[in-house]
Amino acid sequence: MLTHYVLTGAPGSGKTSVLHELRRRGHAVVEEAATDVIAERQALGIDEPWARDDFVDLIVMLQRERASMRVCNSVHVQIHDRSPLCTLALARYLGRPVTPLLAGEVSRVLSEQVYARSVLLVRPLGFIEPTAARRISYAESLAFERVHEDVYRENGFDLVDIPPGPVADRADLAEAHILAATERLRHR
Repeated sequence: MLTHYVLTGAPGSGKTSVLHELRRRGHAVVEEAATDVIAERQALGIDEPWARDDFVDLIVMLQRERASMRVCNSVHVQIHDRSPLCTLALARYLGRPVTPLLAGEVSRVLSEQVYARSVLLVRPLGFIEPTAARRISYAESLAFERVHEDVYRENGFDLVDIPPGPVADRADLAEAHILAATERLRHR
């Protein structure tokens, strides 16, 4: 049985670095979609793709495509850099309507119980490094993190704090939780 875990957090929290460390350690991972949608659109000359009406749906489609990729049968855990619930948090944060595609995907992942009920929340580092895709202040990133917390809790998920620290230590915490939770699931 394949168990899917979500790794989430504020923009600039170091979440993707933790994910890459987990991949380096041999875990199957699914990369974040939003950053790639932004980069792809910016390469096409769209400076602020998040301001476009199709932004949320583009993320949902890429998330679904990546999540549906097959993994070998020996893999029992897959770690996702964000989920459709994160995209729901993004829509709320941006003040965007929840599109039918997003609503359907959130409904699907909830009804099918796609993700483990414990979500790894990578806490902010205390600063943010702006990038072409990350044009958000530290204060804004904290507000965005709170929206994520609300969305996951509203939908029955437990948040597991991954506090600031060296990437390897954060990956150790994430890995320890995943291994313990997966072991508990096996013994049910």
